[in-house]
Amino acid sequence: MARSSQTQMAVLGGLSIEPMTAYALREAIRDVLGHFWSESFGQIYPTLQVLEEEGHVRRREGPRARSSVFEITASGTARLIELLTEPIRDTPPRDGLLLRLFFGRTLGRERCRGLLQAARDRAVQNLHEYEALHAQLSAAEGDTPDWPFIEVTIRAGIHHSRATIAWADESLAAMSPEEPRS
Repeated sequence: MARSSQTQMAVLGGLSIEPMTAYALREAIRDVLGHFWSESFGQIYPTLQVLEEEGHVRRREGPRARSSVFEITASGTARLIELLTEPIRDTPPRDGLLLRLFFGRTLGRERCRGLLQAARDRAVQNLHEYEALHAQLSAAEGDTPDWPFIEVTIRAGIHHSRATIAWADESLAAMSPEEPRS
């Protein structure tokens, strides 16, 4: 699936929950989907324009002067369903940490341990953020029809963070400090 199709999916998906301004849509994508998806203003505004031209969203006057609220149309819902049912194409992985560790002999054991510890620390921080997000949204969204679908994405972040912590602990133990040579 092309990047633009995925941007359309994120934009239409956001608007399927509720109509909003482009700014509010970007904030919602950042705050709610941010643990697994991001879009910039540079992607959202042109996508909204294309979707409006194609009749998938409609614009109405917003709450402030010169602001617009976008809402999904019936054809937009159909387009969203079409996008959601396309096969998922995995993107080739690009993990800078694993690239450095793979060539770690050149970098040295202590620097690699530092990279692993930093990855572990980030995963611990992410885990706390996901758990807090889960608690917050569970209280706010727990009774809405969208909650089970939102929750599975947050739980993916929780599980990924826990797996990263376990992997980092295992890797730190396996990469014990070098013994001084005599």
